[in-house]
Amino acid sequence: VIIVDLRSDTFTKPPQKMREALSSAEVGDDVFCEDPTVKVMNHCNVRGSEAYCGDSAHILLHEQTGAAQIAGVNLRSLRNNIDGTFDLCELQSKLRHDRDHEPISKLVLVENTINGKIVPQSWLKELVSFCKKYNLKLHMDGARLWNASVGSGISAKEIVSGFDSVTFCLSKGL
Repeated sequence: VIIVDLRSDTFTKPPQKMREALSSAEVGDDVFCEDPTVKVMNHCNVRGSEAYCGDSAHILLHEQTGAAQIAGVNLRSLRNNIDGTFDLCELQSKLRHDRDHEPISKLVLVENTINGKIVPQSWLKELVSFCKKYNLKLHMDGARLWNASVGSGISAKEIVSGFDSVTFCLSKGL
C-alpha cells in the first residue's frame, strides 16, 4: 500500500538521487564569501535599496519583513492585477533615482505562479525589457515554477529567460 499525504505540497520528500546531488553540491562559508550560492544572490548588495513586488507577493505578506531585517532592503508594493501581473506604468512612477534621502531603486520581484495563477509569458517579457531599460535587477520567486511550466506548456528555462536570479523549491508538489 502506498500512502500519499495530500495535506500540503510541502510534505513531499526528495528522492535518493536528489539527496545525493544535494550532498555533493559545492558549499562554503558565506561570511568568508566561499559559498557560490550566496555569491550569486548578492546582486542587490546595497543596504537602503528598494525592491518592488506585487501586493499579493509571498515575500511581502509572509516573511516577517525579512528583506528589511536581513538585507536592509525596503519592499514597495504595486497593486497586483487578477492575472498576477502589475502595471508597469505604476512601477515606473514609483522608481527613485539616487536621491540622498530615499531608498535607491534596485530590484523587481515577481513570483510564478502567484496564488495559483500562471503569470502571462508576454508580460514577463515586457517586464524583462522594462528592467533592462531602467537598470533594475529582476528576481523570480519560482517556488512553484515547475507548476507554471507544466500548466502553461512553456519550459522553465524560457519562463525565466532574462531574469537575473531565480529561486525554486524542491518540496512543492513535484
